[in-house]
Amino acid sequence: MKTLTARQQAIYDFIAEHLEQQALPPTQSELAAAFEIPLRAAQKHLAALQAKGMLELRANTARGIRLLGGRRAGALEALPGLDAGLLELPILGRVAAGRPIDPHAAHQGSRLFDPRLFAPRPDYLLRVVGDSMRDDGILDGDLIAVARRVDAENGQTVVARLDGELTVKRLRRDRRGIQLLPRHPDFAPIMVTEQHEFALEGLFCGLLRTA
Repeated sequence: MKTLTARQQAIYDFIAEHLEQQALPPTQSELAAAFEIPLRAAQKHLAALQAKGMLELRANTARGIRLLGGRRAGALEALPGLDAGLLELPILGRVAAGRPIDPHAAHQGSRLFDPRLFAPRPDYLLRVVGDSMRDDGILDGDLIAVARRVDAENGQTVVARLDGELTVKRLRRDRRGIQLLPRHPDFAPIMVTEQHEFALEGLFCGLLRTA
């Protein structure tokens, strides 16, 4: 790594911290405002950092700053798959919105997203098969984003593993036990009994409809 001036190091650290906190790089205007310098001066500092191999500037992109240099605390390694602020989510398979199906039925690569699209921050994607969650807007063919969780609150939409297969349903806990509720009148609730192998795999965070 080439030697940086004090201002270049400060700008580099600011960009890295912005990535850590917001999972997106700052715009050049945000950078200029943070250091109370003209936009043109901020652009010159960024160009100098690029010339030293510390970052890459991507044209025609509002947040087109990608860090390349090493961070002293290794903070950027905590954001795997991050490319100019994007979150890479693997598509791990399919999940039934109907009867549970094989969780390993398909593996379809990964997709890049702005992480602000989802809450909480997801870990992976699953493709929906079936329409038992139709009335919640989750349709056959949708990609749903899932955050890994082993517990959830009553009424949340979850991905559950039931007898080795995955399904997406609303969770209900009451004195009768655990139920997995569809959101379509043609489907019956699933009552989880002691005879079932059951585990919560994750929490529904949002969806992507490709067509």
